[in-house]
Amino acid sequence: MIIDKPEDVTEAVLGEMHRTPDARTRELLALLVRHLHAFVREARLTEREFQDAIDYLNAIGQHTTASHNEAMLLAGSLGVSNLVCLLNNGAQGTRPTQANNLGPFYRAAAPRCANGDSIVRSPTPGPALRFKGWVRDADGRPVEGAEVDVWQSSPAGLYENQDCTQAEMNLRGLFVTGADGAFGFVSVKPAAYPVPTDGPTGALLAAQRRHNLRPAHLHFLIHKPGFKTIASQVYDSRDPNLETDSQFGVTKALIADFVGSDGGYALEFTFVLEPGESSRPKPPISRKAGT
Repeated sequence: MIIDKPEDVTEAVLGEMHRTPDARTRELLALLVRHLHAFVREARLTEREFQDAIDYLNAIGQHTTASHNEAMLLAGSLGVSNLVCLLNNGAQGTRPTQANNLGPFYRAAAPRCANGDSIVRSPTPGPALRFKGWVRDADGRPVEGAEVDVWQSSPAGLYENQDCTQAEMNLRGLFVTGADGAFGFVSVKPAAYPVPTDGPTGALLAAQRRHNLRPAHLHFLIHKPGFKTIASQVYDSRDPNLETDSQFGVTKALIADFVGSDGGYALEFTFVLEPGESSRPKPPISRKAGT
């Protein structure tokens, strides 16, 4: 199609999509073009703003490495990660769910652990934490044999992939639920921490005068054939950053009390799985920084 006026551009691009063989791909691309072109028209995007936007997109890739996923971090900072999660869980967004953002720090192949083991693999100062969790189905029955990946930041605010002083896979572990659906581990109490700001995400937060803190939390990824795999995060009810999480991840269903116990803390939580696809997500990172 020969372009004569601005409106022709959108029509021309959409017209070239008829050869796309996969129907869902064709649908997604058509929606993307319509909304993207509508944004450009409504914003009356200048040439300089367009060039800046291209530089910003390039910077996302340039700041992504095997140990850091800038695109995933940015998606969280725009609320996209949690929106996708909530629309796809809890009976397609119609009821509360324990599902939450996968986040940018999940690694595959965490060490397998027996229930009750410690996930502290190198000196990690901080208050001790004993966690006990249960995995149940939508009818409240225990789910036996579910694999539960666990990961968290240190009390200093760094995940092991960010910190060369921590041992490989420190504060990470893989557990399997028992006949009662239970699993548990020993760790240290997580603290609120800052997300990295040396890339495009940091520029976004600075432009909006937002802080870069995440409230204290633990991560979980629960997988069992026959059930929808869910990522989850459990948040400290006393953290002052719950209302202003830089990743927009806090939901009411995932706020829990860290209870003082024997010089440390105890935390209990129940996760509910729903029927669905049991595939594991692609890990956003694959190794520690500096390796």
